[in-house]
Amino acid sequence: MVEIEEIGGELRMERIGAHSHIKGLGLDESGRAKQVADGLVGQTRAREAAGLVVMMAKEGKLSGKAVLLAGPPGTGKTAIAVAMARELGEDVPFIQLSGSEIYSTERKKTEVLMEAMRKAIGVKVRELRKVYEGEVKELDIKMGSSPYNPFVKVPQEAVITLKTTDEEKRIRVGPNVARQLVEFGIAEGDVIMIDAKDGRVSKVGRSTESFSYDLEAEQLVPRPDGQVLKEKEFVYVLTLDDLDRMVARRRSGGGLFSLLFGVEEKEIDPEVRAAVDQQVKEWVEMGRAEIVPGVMFIDDAHLMDIEALSFISRAMESELVPIIVMATNRGITKIRGTEIEAPFGMPLDLLDRLVIITTDKYSKEEIGHILKIRAKEEGVKLSDDALELLMELGTKKSLRYAVQILGIAGVRIRSRGKEEIGREDVEEVARRFSDVREAVDHLRRYEEELLK
Repeated sequence: MVEIEEIGGELRMERIGAHSHIKGLGLDESGRAKQVADGLVGQTRAREAAGLVVMMAKEGKLSGKAVLLAGPPGTGKTAIAVAMARELGEDVPFIQLSGSEIYSTERKKTEVLMEAMRKAIGVKVRELRKVYEGEVKELDIKMGSSPYNPFVKVPQEAVITLKTTDEEKRIRVGPNVARQLVEFGIAEGDVIMIDAKDGRVSKVGRSTESFSYDLEAEQLVPRPDGQVLKEKEFVYVLTLDDLDRMVARRRSGGGLFSLLFGVEEKEIDPEVRAAVDQQVKEWVEMGRAEIVPGVMFIDDAHLMDIEALSFISRAMESELVPIIVMATNRGITKIRGTEIEAPFGMPLDLLDRLVIITTDKYSKEEIGHILKIRAKEEGVKLSDDALELLMELGTKKSLRYAVQILGIAGVRIRSRGKEEIGREDVEEVARRFSDVREAVDHLRRYEEELLK
């Protein structure tokens, strides 16, 4: 129980990702793909197939299967995987890794894959908790010397007056809650909640009763009703991996070293995972939780070796498994770790159990639509001549190259105080940056002079 005594009388960074604009598969009510919708362009056949896979997953008929997206580079395989997760729901976990990420000198391949799978399985927990909720009317934070460094001042305790429409209450909180109050910048007029058990502080917003026209934007909320100390139902989603690590830390007991430096075990004990699975099963049976299977996307799946592919094949038969989506741009190639050649570099018995969706190269017009979407996402304007040249580059070289040139040209015009990318900006950037074929030709031209 956290130290909270009644007295009587997460920084988020945002960045532009390659697929941050995708909202779904862009299908109509009958499951037909629109040409341009939800951030996706073209690939209508593949998107409609992905929509059917999503329907299978929602009906629980994807058990024992996985999905393979196969097609040339830059044909939207990752975008379709992201869109599938978006279609499944807002709280659905989406984990992406490359087939090469499983190779580590510190951890086993199967451990990396197991961790990724458990990160892709959510647990929606419903819990009744006692909280102190109200508008902060008075706040007094007392500072003192840190126990680890006497020259550093840290919050020691705080006295807070919380007010609702029905009552006003003063509480004294310990250093853990006081530290959070400082970190979140809690001030008089804010509406907050403090968990009575673990002391977790949440800032709900700024009370409409105390609103002033400050320069900073604030989320306005009404002053809470009822008592200051009340029971509220919370619904939140954790992953199985989150629960694994919580239980592992609790069992290890920690110590001063781990407290100071955040050291934790590289691998989770199988007994811990078994205990978590049993606990989650009990929660589900009691109606306190429900399982939210997510999407585990493995790009460049051909880079996995026979051991990892065998693990995937075995995991597909498990009762508790996410939707496994793999992607590859290889044709007939060797299965890594063997001398056997097979389609996509995968064993035939695994391929036989995959739902395979193929993607095609984009047309020039589709490339133009994609470039317009990327330009809008990156906050830059394109002249018609610049767009036409980028479309030509995307057709002759690759869509990825055209998108890269677009991003670099955007940086160039901002540095020069311009608002629109012109044809000359694209030409200038394209002269300085090579695509893969040009880079290979360059290496061949100077092969004898390069270091061996």
